[in-house]
Amino acid sequence: MRLTTTLAAAAALSVTAATASAGGLSAEVMEAPVVMVETMEKAGGSIPAGYIVLGLVAALVAASASF
Repeated sequence: MRLTTTLAAAAALSVTAATASAGGLSAEVMEAPVVMVETMEKAGGSIPAGYIVLGLVAALVAASASF
């Protein structure tokens, strides 16, 4: 009976000690806010890249047909 009472008292003491210091004793540290910077996309040329690739493929087909 004495061992059980001692264990119960030790468990209660450890639980209250853990909850008392759970937040820590140091001052609260505030972090700086995160600032998101959006970059502007570079303006494209006057001709889309798909047309350039299509023109190169057409030039290769025309060149290979002439040989």
